Amino acid sequence: MHRRITVFTFQVLKSPSIIPTRTTQLYSKLNPSARGTNGFALCRLFSFTPVHRRVPDPDDPMNLMKEDGVSVCSQMWIENFREPDRLVSNLSSYLRRFELWVLAYQKVCADEIGSYVPRSSITRSALEDLLALRNAVLDNRFKWGARLEFFIKSPKDKTDYESLSKRKIKAILTTTQPAPFQDKLVQEVLLMILEPIYEARFSQKSFAFRPGRNAHTVLRVIRRNFAGYLWYIKGDLSPILDGLKVGLVISALMRDVRDKKVIDLIKLALVTPVITSPVDGTEKKKKTKRKYQKKKVLAEDEPKPDPYWLETFFGFAPEEAEKLPSWGHCGILSPLLANICLDELDRWMEGKIKDFYRPSKSDVIWNSPEGEAEQGNTSWPEFVPTSGPDKTRKMDYVRYGGHILIGIRGPRADAATLRKQLIEFCDQKYMIKLDNESIPIEHITKGIMFLDHVLCRRVVYPTLRYTATGGKIISEKGVGTLLSVTASLKQCIKQFRKLNFLKGDREPDPQPCFRMFHATQAHTNAQMNKFLSTMVEWYRYADNRKKVVNFCSYIIRGSLAKLYAAKYKLRSRAKVYKIGARNLSRPLKERKGQSPEYQNLLRMGLAESIDGLQYTRMSLIPETDYTPFPSNWRPDHEKALIEYIRLDDPKTLEEQKGCIQEQGLVSPQDYISMLVWNYKRNAIAMDQLSLVKSAGLLSSSNRENDDPKNKEQEESEERLHASQIFVTRIMDNITAH
Repeated sequence: MHRRITVFTFQVLKSPSIIPTRTTQLYSKLNPSARGTNGFALCRLFSFTPVHRRVPDPDDPMNLMKEDGVSVCSQMWIENFREPDRLVSNLSSYLRRFELWVLAYQKVCADEIGSYVPRSSITRSALEDLLALRNAVLDNRFKWGARLEFFIKSPKDKTDYESLSKRKIKAILTTTQPAPFQDKLVQEVLLMILEPIYEARFSQKSFAFRPGRNAHTVLRVIRRNFAGYLWYIKGDLSPILDGLKVGLVISALMRDVRDKKVIDLIKLALVTPVITSPVDGTEKKKKTKRKYQKKKVLAEDEPKPDPYWLETFFGFAPEEAEKLPSWGHCGILSPLLANICLDELDRWMEGKIKDFYRPSKSDVIWNSPEGEAEQGNTSWPEFVPTSGPDKTRKMDYVRYGGHILIGIRGPRADAATLRKQLIEFCDQKYMIKLDNESIPIEHITKGIMFLDHVLCRRVVYPTLRYTATGGKIISEKGVGTLLSVTASLKQCIKQFRKLNFLKGDREPDPQPCFRMFHATQAHTNAQMNKFLSTMVEWYRYADNRKKVVNFCSYIIRGSLAKLYAAKYKLRSRAKVYKIGARNLSRPLKERKGQSPEYQNLLRMGLAESIDGLQYTRMSLIPETDYTPFPSNWRPDHEKALIEYIRLDDPKTLEEQKGCIQEQGLVSPQDYISMLVWNYKRNAIAMDQLSLVKSAGLLSSSNRENDDPKNKEQEESEERLHASQIFVTRIMDNITAH
């Protein structure tokens, strides 16, 4: 039998004509290029297996990342700003988007290890663990505050929890521990989902814990809108930031969000108890001798600590910005929840502002039906006339975190009535007992402290010139008030004393900052220059900016002089200034005959360049920024969203078409569409400029040798000129067709 098979195989290989005809035809159809080959074709035919397309695995994390996480977030912001009043009911679909989880992983990793992790650098095991965490959240298997069982761990957490001893496990379960890495991921995803929903709904009167708004925004709003108010109510509602009842938070959240999975997840974060170490004040720590501490070497994935100048500046945080809410296991979600709860107070105050407004015919301002007219004239936007028997009753309000400021123009009795209503509202809505002492009513002449700035009034007597009936020009003296926003020098001294930079109040004496004792002179000066630059920016909108920054520079310069006198044994500040100059830019450790000169060491690269202290003279300090603040101000990202939504609306195209037709021009649809399309993609700025320059219609000037102060002005003029030329070209083409 074996012999017959061998002979048959030999004959097949020798003469392929023995193969049956149908088999040959079948193989020739399958593989036309193999016609006329030898008997190996039969072996290929018998070994042929059909290729099946592999179905993508739905659980593969690489297949779930279809889009970029930033584009998904952008789409969420656009949808919510397009329809800000809609009731949101389907957030679980965004909770399933794996792109958001990857983006949250990148953000939390940046906080954990101090460096950004690109998406291509994330390991496959980390993606699989991240997918397991997402599935656990969707299947209600996720538990807040887990100490030993994790779906995903931090990249810098190398602990093997399975091999821990019982004593270490007990310590982990009973002592205060930082928030788990997976909790931060879930909080970040919830924040990315909820923030665009509520940012489109929040009142324009709240400024804390919101993107694009800060303390400077509050000061500019106060400078513009609070001129002319006589009575001020300053309220401290910071006990709300310590925590509210879970039912109040959830009911405030459910006004706009009706997704059960998201609501249950946040409710579970608020209800789950946070394990903290018991505080026992009876035991006193034994005093131990201070040992020499070795220099700590940071690991590769360990973030660097804050530099000294930044720690010092954080010590100047005003009272209104010191408290940050932290509710349960919500973490970074807590400030958003606090704003959601306090948004009801903002809406209530907006209604009171409309009801309180009573215009007067004798006032030249604030007499429009809505009370939104521009205040004063163009030369003095804060000027408020005070003459006349009747006054316009008006009120305004701002909130920064848990602190509120209400300005009232009217009798004090109206302010007392409003305070009583405010106390009743907080008692009914937030169950917080407030009294008259916690919400004082103060007159503008006493000075109102808010965000470490004092609001006071300056009476001015300007000369008013106007044209009377018949064309006669009349000049007469007027009386008005200007709102002055000045930095509190007393508060600045208090903060410096708390940071051990000086002692005494009436005659403050600088103290040496011994924390910089082992640093070089170049490094110490550089740290303090950064601190002074930050202080200059913080007091940017204060009327006494030069005075308060000059005081800060005096304290820092005196502190460094005392430090250098103790370090280099120079005995007095006068000798330090004599050697190191007024700004301490000259080296202090150089002595003739013992070491080469500082300039030679600097030339050879053996010494650091020493920068002198900034702002050592009053003339070097910049002026106060009095840039006009628009009445309907919005952050840049909200302006871009609103403009994009408006351009995306087909009504905008019809409006442009109608405008061109009114001018007597026949506009083809393609030209209008092209113009709108280019404008939608921000081609009005740089693209048009490059287009006009390439056509030779605008000479490109070399701005390297120009004054940098006029750089922005020249660029804006060139862009305006380019836009005019571009629009003229489009109109010429339209008329030609």
